Amino acid sequence: MSEITKLEPKLVWELFDAITRVPRPSKKEEKIREFLVDFAKKHNIDYQTDQTGNVVMRVPGTKGYENRPCVILQSHMDMVCEKNSDTAFDFDKDPIRTKIVDGWVKAEGTTLGADDGIGMAAALAALLDPALEHGPLEALFTVDEETGLTGAFGLGKGMLTGRYLVNLDSEDEGEIFIGCAGGVDTLAMFRYKTEAAPEGHVFFRAFRYKTEAAPEAHVFFRVRVSDLSGGHSGDDIDKGRMNSNKLVARLLWNGAQRFGLRLSRFDGGNLRNAIPREAYAVFAVPSGSKAGFEAFYKEFAGELAAEAKFREPNFKIGIEEVPAASVIDAATQRNLLYALVGLPNGVIEMSLAMPGLVETSTNLASVKFEGDDRIVVTTSQRSSVESAKVYASQMIESVFALAGAEVSHSEGYPGWAPNPQSKLLEITVASYEKLFGVKPKVRAIHAGLECGLFLEKYPHLEMVSFGPTLRGVHSPDERLEIATVPKFWDLLADILKKVE
Repeated sequence: MSEITKLEPKLVWELFDAITRVPRPSKKEEKIREFLVDFAKKHNIDYQTDQTGNVVMRVPGTKGYENRPCVILQSHMDMVCEKNSDTAFDFDKDPIRTKIVDGWVKAEGTTLGADDGIGMAAALAALLDPALEHGPLEALFTVDEETGLTGAFGLGKGMLTGRYLVNLDSEDEGEIFIGCAGGVDTLAMFRYKTEAAPEGHVFFRAFRYKTEAAPEAHVFFRVRVSDLSGGHSGDDIDKGRMNSNKLVARLLWNGAQRFGLRLSRFDGGNLRNAIPREAYAVFAVPSGSKAGFEAFYKEFAGELAAEAKFREPNFKIGIEEVPAASVIDAATQRNLLYALVGLPNGVIEMSLAMPGLVETSTNLASVKFEGDDRIVVTTSQRSSVESAKVYASQMIESVFALAGAEVSHSEGYPGWAPNPQSKLLEITVASYEKLFGVKPKVRAIHAGLECGLFLEKYPHLEMVSFGPTLRGVHSPDERLEIATVPKFWDLLADILKKVE
C-alpha cells in the first residue's frame, strides 16, 4: 500500500489507492470495470452494466431514510494518460506511482488519475461507509469520458432511477458547478507526397517563386519545444499557457519564408482535451543558409523565452543536427504551415452572462503524421452557447478548407444549462455554509462534463458538481490537494443526509 492510505478520510484514500493500481486508459476500461464488478460482488451490492460498458451500483437507504429520494453519485472510470518523455511507464500495465509532496498527492512522471479516480473513490466509500446516513443511492461509473463522452452518450435505458445527480468530477474545492460548456472536435487531414532529401533539389523560397540558383545540398535539424505547463484545454485555457504546436509552427513558417526550409516531420500534442506541452519537427535548410538559419534560430529562441518568462517558467527549446531524411511536397508544406499559423487558439470570447467564465475557446491539440501520406491535425472547440460552439468550429473549418485539407467534425456534446432554482443546489450551498462557515462560489465551468448528456436522457434530473482541488490535470503535473479531500467528503456526506 502507498503512504496515501494513512491519510484521512481513510476509506476514501484506501479506495483511491486501489484505483490507482488498476490501468484505465480511455477506451481501455476493461480492468477497471472488472475491479468495480468485483467490488460490488464482494460487498453484496446490486449492480448493473450496459452494452457501452458503464456500471451502476445501488444500495438502499439507511434506517429511517428508506423513503427519501434516490441520489445518483456519478464519476468516470477512465483517466488521461500523459507522461514526461523521460519517464518509462506503460499505462496499459503499470500502476500509478503516487507520492506526497508539500501537501499534495502527485504521481512520478505521469498523470495521477485523480481526474476522476478521487470521484470514484468517494462514490464507492459512500456505498460502504456505515456511518453515513442517506436515502437510496445509485453510483454511476461511465467509460471514456476523456476522449469522447462515450459512456454518457451510450448510457443504457433504465440505468438511472434517481431524481438528483451529484457529479464528482470537479477540480476546485469551495466551488459548486451548475453548468458546463458543450464541445466539438474539428479534424483536418492533409495528404502529402514524399520526396527525396533535397540534395540537388530546386526549392520554393517563401512559397512564392522558384529559385533558379544552382542545386544545393541541405542540412537537417530537429527542433523540440518541451516542458510547457499544458493542462486541461477547457478549465486551463484562460491561464495564458503556451501551445507547443503553435510555437513549432511559428519557427517552421519563418524558416520557410526566409531560408527555404523543407519539412520532413511534425509531431506535437497527444490528446484532444489537453493543451499540448511538447512538439518537435524535423526539417532541412540549404547548406549555404546554415549559418544564417542558426543565427535566426538563436534570435527566435530568445524571443520565445522572453514571451514565456511570466507564462511558462520551465519552457525549453532545443535544436540539433540529424541525418538526412525525406521531405513532404512543397505544396502540402505550404498549406499545413499556413493553416497552423493561421488557426485561432485559446479564448475566443468571455461570457457576459457570467463574468469571469470563458464562453468560447479552441485548442490546437495535436499534429500527427499518420501512415505514409497523411497528416492529421486535431482541434477542440468549446462553448457554453451552442450557436457560438458551432461558429467556432466553422472558423476552424474555414482555415483548414482554405488550406486544402479534408475537414470533419465529431458528433459533439451539449452543454449543461445552469438551473439556479434547483433544490439540490439550495441543499448543497446550505450544507457548505453550515460546515465551513463561508458561502461557496456557484458557477459554471468551461470544461465539458457529462451532465448535459444525462439531462438529455433524463430531463427531470437536478444536478450539481463539486470535488476537491486538483491542479495540472491532463498533464504529468496533475496533483490533488490533501487538505481539500476531507472537506469534499464531509460535504458529500452532509448533502446525502439532507436530501428529502
